[in-house]
Amino acid sequence: MKRRDFISLVGGTAAWPLAARGQQAAMPVIGFLHTTSPDTNADRLRAFRRGLKDAGFAEGENVTVEYRWAEGRFDRLPALAADLARRNVAVIAATGGSPAALAAKAATATIPIVFGIFDDPVRLGLVASLARPGGNATGVNFFNVELAAKRLELLHELVPSAKRVAVLINPADATNAESQLSALNSAAATLALRLQVLKASSSGEIDAAFAQLARERPDALFVGSGAFFLSRRIQLVHLVTRHALVATYSSRDYAVAGGLLTYGTAVTDAYHQVGVYAGRILKGVKPAELPVMQSTKFELVINRQTAKTLGIDVPPTLLARADEVIE
Repeated sequence: MKRRDFISLVGGTAAWPLAARGQQAAMPVIGFLHTTSPDTNADRLRAFRRGLKDAGFAEGENVTVEYRWAEGRFDRLPALAADLARRNVAVIAATGGSPAALAAKAATATIPIVFGIFDDPVRLGLVASLARPGGNATGVNFFNVELAAKRLELLHELVPSAKRVAVLINPADATNAESQLSALNSAAATLALRLQVLKASSSGEIDAAFAQLARERPDALFVGSGAFFLSRRIQLVHLVTRHALVATYSSRDYAVAGGLLTYGTAVTDAYHQVGVYAGRILKGVKPAELPVMQSTKFELVINRQTAKTLGIDVPPTLLARADEVIE
């Protein structure tokens, strides 16, 4: 082999890692912004990644995901969203409720955003309309706010003797809290229920709220929807159990943890759709061309073991309508 050919071969070999690094750097990057933490969202992350895969993308193979977790501190979301915008990611998946979506929207008017929220995205100003979003954002509406009245009706059906119901909301998620209370007040008037509102936006405030509940002993408890409460579901269910309260929650996750009755969107399906939309945008579809999806799958889950512990006989009509009964 000639010396010149040998040098050329060596030079080419040395260039291979550089070329590989260049290909890796060229992979599109998704910014994943969430209001809580990864340890409380394992199922949702799997659903999101499954949605990406269905759209032709696998994390670490042909797409990179930069995760930003607010750990329940909503005040951190603007800085986290701004960091993703500075990195000029290809798309931001803003999940876990409206605070993340609004923070992403405030951080950029050009980077595509796929949100997963509980409230009306038109009323929040995220999109012009559900069918024609019209800007740089689209996504999925989980519908849990709209289901608040139905959940209160189910609670009343479970314990028809209840007259006073405590409602736990998160004031840091103001839009979600206000929407739920509006729906609940209307439903309570129809059901002849009196509502007592308690507020908590930290673990310490949850403990304080339950100390008040222990003193005042309402007939039942309605735990508001939202990513923060969901991330504290073990704490909430533990306190409800300790104080022997009849409670309703917004997601199946609570029933799995020992919660009595849950009714709400099948949230993992919604996260799957967020992944699909993020993948479609990576392929060149504009957010304005993707209508906002509205959840159509809802789950009524009853933990019968918890009911027995509380001495509650679940009406057969309610059991018959349940999508899942945990024995």
